[in-house]
Amino acid sequence: MVDIGHNAERIADASGGMDGASPSQPIRTLHDWPQALARIPQAAWLALAELAIEPNAYHLPDWLSALARGEAQALTAWSELPTRRLIGLVPVIPFRRAYGLPLPALVSFDPYHTLGTPLIDRDASDEAAARLLRCARDSGAHVLVLRAVTLDGPAAAAFHRILAWDGLAPRILHPHRRACLDATRDPDELLQDALGPKKLKELRRQRHRLADHHGAVTFTVARTPREVATALDTFLALEAAGWKGRRGSALANDAGDAAFIRAAATALAARGQCEIVILRAGATPVAAAIVPRHLGRAVYFKIAIDEGFAKYSPGVQLTLDLTRHLCADPAIVSADSTATAGHPMIDPIWRGRLAIGDMVIPLRGGKAAAGLIHAALACRETARAGLAPLVHRLRRRRETRR
Repeated sequence: MVDIGHNAERIADASGGMDGASPSQPIRTLHDWPQALARIPQAAWLALAELAIEPNAYHLPDWLSALARGEAQALTAWSELPTRRLIGLVPVIPFRRAYGLPLPALVSFDPYHTLGTPLIDRDASDEAAARLLRCARDSGAHVLVLRAVTLDGPAAAAFHRILAWDGLAPRILHPHRRACLDATRDPDELLQDALGPKKLKELRRQRHRLADHHGAVTFTVARTPREVATALDTFLALEAAGWKGRRGSALANDAGDAAFIRAAATALAARGQCEIVILRAGATPVAAAIVPRHLGRAVYFKIAIDEGFAKYSPGVQLTLDLTRHLCADPAIVSADSTATAGHPMIDPIWRGRLAIGDMVIPLRGGKAAAGLIHAALACRETARAGLAPLVHRLRRRRETRR
C-alpha cells in the first residue's frame, strides 16, 4: 500500500503536475509523455480527428479544450515515420481527482461520463494503442481506466490486441447497451418499424393539437456559429426552466458549464461539427437539443423541453424530426443517444444499440493493481446504487415542498 501511494504521487507530479504543465517546460519530442491539452498542436490534433478509427465528438479539440479548462492532461502517441504525426490521444486526470482515492491510476477525462473512446489513427491503430499505454506507464501509473468506451469498437479492439501480447486483458465495468440510430435507413420505414402505426398516429394527433392551440409546428436547424449562438440561448433558457434547472444540473446553473458550451458549440459550428435543433409551436420553443457531429456520427448530447407542453410529447416530437433530419443527411451514418440503458423516451425510437462500458487496463503487468482498482470501483458503484433510491426520494420531497 505504501508503494501504491508513492506511485499515485508520481502520477500527480508527472509533466509538471496533472493540473497542467508550465508553458516554459520543454516538451519531450523523442518520447510520448502526458502533456497539457493546451500544448498539443491543434493542427496535429485536427489531423488525427480526421483519421480517427472511431468517431468521438467529445474528443475534438474545440470541445475538449473548452471543457477541460486546465483540469486535464493528455496521453499522446506520436509516430516518427515517415513524418512525425499525432496518432493517439486520451485526455486524463489522476484517479484521486476522479474518485477521491489515492491509487496509482489515470482515468480518462469526461465530466459528463458519456463517451471516452480514445482518438486513434485508423492507419496505425496498434502502434497508437501501444504508445498510449507506454505513455501512461511512463507517468508512473499501474492502471489506466478508460470510462464509457465503445466496447465492441475498433479502438477497444486495438487495446485488447496490445495487452494480449503480454498475456493481459482489461477488466470491464458497467457494461450496458444504449440506444443508437442507424441513419442509413429510410426514416419513415425506421419509425414505422420502431413505433408501429398506432403510436405514430397518436403522435400525429398530438402534433395537430399542438398546432391548433399554439400555432404552426416547425423544426429548425442552426448550423452557422451565429445561428448556433442564438439557438443556444433558447436551449439554455428551456433547460434552466425545467427540472434540471430546479435540481441545479442545467448548464446555465454553472457559469463554467455555460461558458464551456458557448465556446465549444460555436467553435464546432465553424467547422460544421455542431447543430442545435429547435421545435417551435408558433413563435414558442417547446423543445431543443445540442447535436455535435464527428466522422459520420451525430451525438444527442442534451435535450431540453418546455414542461408546460408535456401533454404533446415535445421531446418525442423533436426526436422524430431529428431522426428524419439525420437520416436525410448523407454525411451522417449513425447517431449516439448517449442515454442511459433502457431510457423510456429514446429506446423505443432508436432501436440500434451501442455496447458501452469502462475498461480497467493493467500496466507494468499490474494485474494486482488492476484487480484492486476494479474492486474499489465496483464497491463504489454498489454503494451509489444502494443510495440512489434514498437520494431520489429526498429530491422528490424537496421539489414537492417548493
